[in-house]
Amino acid sequence: MAGIKVHGNVFSTAAQRVFACLYEKDIDFEFVPVDMKSGEHKSEAFLAKNPFGQVPAFEQGDLTLFESRAITQYIAGQYADKGTALTCPGKPMPLLLVWKEVEAHQFDPIASKLNWEIVLKPMFGMTTDTAAAEELEAKLAKVLDVYEARLAQSKFLACDCFTLADMHHLPNIQLLLGTPVKKHFDCRPHVSAWVANITARPAWAKVLAMQSKQ
Repeated sequence: MAGIKVHGNVFSTAAQRVFACLYEKDIDFEFVPVDMKSGEHKSEAFLAKNPFGQVPAFEQGDLTLFESRAITQYIAGQYADKGTALTCPGKPMPLLLVWKEVEAHQFDPIASKLNWEIVLKPMFGMTTDTAAAEELEAKLAKVLDVYEARLAQSKFLACDCFTLADMHHLPNIQLLLGTPVKKHFDCRPHVSAWVANITARPAWAKVLAMQSKQ
């Protein structure tokens, strides 16, 4: 099978999902850095790989994919017999499908906007909208209440093993853990244990190591 190339940026949360998935599957890949500061992701050459001008873009032979969650789903299915299953082997799929959707539509929109306000804006010399951040933080707390109830019943979100549903959370959680918002994870014992578990995975450590090399 043709080699895999991932075009992206090590600080992109979307690209990090794909890196984590490949490391969990123990699959070799070539990382092709995309210089977003210079606008390379909006260049004609990159738009041929991702027409929305966003990272990552995934290439394997004649196959080109974009949208990080679609890429991880492809990897998990294509390499089902390698590395971490990332599904719930031998169990029905519905809960995995549900919790993947929860991450994409309930957790990510809030967490991404919150990270923009309290992590990224200060990095870029911009002023945080405090009112917006407080509103987002309150919304996140309500989502985490739902997670606490779920994780009181199950070690991980979809079942008792680590899946794509858990993995997809890692990039945004990692950023939030470096902010005062960490208290919302810490004060919920089941959420706290889950966060400690998933952030300690060797595959995730490899993703973070990619950043330290930049």
